Amino acid sequence: MSASRTSNGPGTPAPNGLERENERLRARIADLEQELLEVQTRADAVVATAQERVYWLDRWHLDLNALMEKPGAAEFRAGLRGIRWLVRRARNMTRQIRAR
Repeated sequence: MSASRTSNGPGTPAPNGLERENERLRARIADLEQELLEVQTRADAVVATAQERVYWLDRWHLDLNALMEKPGAAEFRAGLRGIRWLVRRARNMTRQIRAR
């Protein structure tokens, strides 16, 4: 054996220390692999949702870019934002009333 493998000099962890460090690193790797799986699952769900939306837009021959360039599109979007604001406000008020 070489001197570096048998030496427990300064900076070289003891065998028990190495085993503990290996176990800690293995646990960290397992945690990271689990986190990666969760991220991939969420990303797959987002991609599937986007693909479904694109499928229906293509099927109905809708080009959103061309549609939004037409006159009145900005006003239409502003109207939708207003309606969305009203719905959210109503929901929040309902929740506040129920919470009392």
